[in-house]
Amino acid sequence: MELQKMNGHSRDDGFDSVEAMEENSEFLPHKTSIKKEVHFTDFEGKTSFGMSIFNLSNAIMGSGILGLAYAMSNTGIILFIILLLFIALLSAYSIHLLLKCAGVVGIRAYEQLGNRAFGPPGKMLAAIVITVHNIGAMSSYLYIVKSELPLVIQAFLGKQHVNTGEWFLDGRYLIIIVSAIIILPLALMKQLGYLGYTSGFSLSCMVFFLISVIYKKFSLPCFFDSSNTTSLHDDDFSKLNSTCDAKLFTINSEAAYTIPIIAFAFVCHPEVLPIYTELRNANKKRMQNVANISILAMFVMYLLTAIFGYLTFLRKVFCVVWVAGVEAELLHTYSKVDPLDVLILCVRLAVLVAVTLTVPVVLFPIRRAVLQIFFPDKPFHWARHILIAFSLIFVVNLLVIFVPSIKDIFGVIGATSAPSLIFILPAIFYIRIVPEDQEPFKSTPKIQAACFAALGFIFMIMSLSFIFIDWSTGKSRSGGAH
Repeated sequence: MELQKMNGHSRDDGFDSVEAMEENSEFLPHKTSIKKEVHFTDFEGKTSFGMSIFNLSNAIMGSGILGLAYAMSNTGIILFIILLLFIALLSAYSIHLLLKCAGVVGIRAYEQLGNRAFGPPGKMLAAIVITVHNIGAMSSYLYIVKSELPLVIQAFLGKQHVNTGEWFLDGRYLIIIVSAIIILPLALMKQLGYLGYTSGFSLSCMVFFLISVIYKKFSLPCFFDSSNTTSLHDDDFSKLNSTCDAKLFTINSEAAYTIPIIAFAFVCHPEVLPIYTELRNANKKRMQNVANISILAMFVMYLLTAIFGYLTFLRKVFCVVWVAGVEAELLHTYSKVDPLDVLILCVRLAVLVAVTLTVPVVLFPIRRAVLQIFFPDKPFHWARHILIAFSLIFVVNLLVIFVPSIKDIFGVIGATSAPSLIFILPAIFYIRIVPEDQEPFKSTPKIQAACFAALGFIFMIMSLSFIFIDWSTGKSRSGGAH
């Protein structure tokens, strides 16, 4: 097969002939040999197509799914669907740019693409952005463990109110225990492909979460607390029922978080090239298919979760006082209905398992970035491998213990590193790496890439501006802090 590619018979692999020859010349010690020279790893790609989809889907799907119903409540159904579809398509396009760059220069590491494009500063920039984003992602996952696991334990113990101080109901202790017992051992795996099975199980947990959200939409009436209806007058009922109508289009101060939340939910780009490296029979077309299927699957899951989560909590819940409808973290909204609901308890457990198993997948690109910066020419060493994993998990635990709200994580990370990874870096790498003789600077693909990078800067500036304005008013602390 490799000899056929070198002879120009590579029309089916998704590369054009120039790209195929350049990539294979990088991965072959001699053009006449059929044995590949493997870069950045000491093994041939052995991960199957299906397992690669599981890994990439798991990298896409994470804590961001819990904030989508909240985002829809602040934009309305139509605007949210437009934004969700728009960012999903842009994510697929940016992966295309990354794979095109990797095919041209035979490099399958994000940081090395930055080095090829801009030298050491580019390598450092890519590594920093990846590290910041993935630490933010890991923090959001562990924040869910911190906030949800105590509630699960309380439900098992039959408690409906805030814990009374027992250590096993303190989320700070629980995330340390989960990190030490589950996350750290998985993070010590040598190859990302080994996590395909845990990724598949994690996705199954999130499918169960989605099914439960849909079920709850039809099992919960618009007005939950029927025991208080005797004290309401006719005009009160009219007011309550009028709030049950879904908004197709709306804008409020919290809408500033919508694009960052959606962008945060679709970022998987640091994991794309490591998964590409470990993919069996890897080529650009095969990896692009992995990305397209993963993004499509997550788009469907995101859309259904947002719609049914939003429709379940259309209005403010009337108990003794009026409180917020959809919170920044969807599972907390269900706890206002029935803290001891068995199905919601199972959903909490499923989500906890899913996000816990996702943390090691997200940790791999950070470790790769650290190795590319500080140990670029060093061979694999177990002591260094373990020390980096332990240090990263330790730092993330510290952040989660002190973070005020998961919405702050969604907002800030989604407004800074997410546009960089989805829009800016893939576009500028593409413009710099693809040679002028293949695509002149004024060619349509490079003009599109330049516009793509500009769009990322616009998203970043607008989102940060709106978030800072929201913070300055103090409204951002009124919801979502748990």
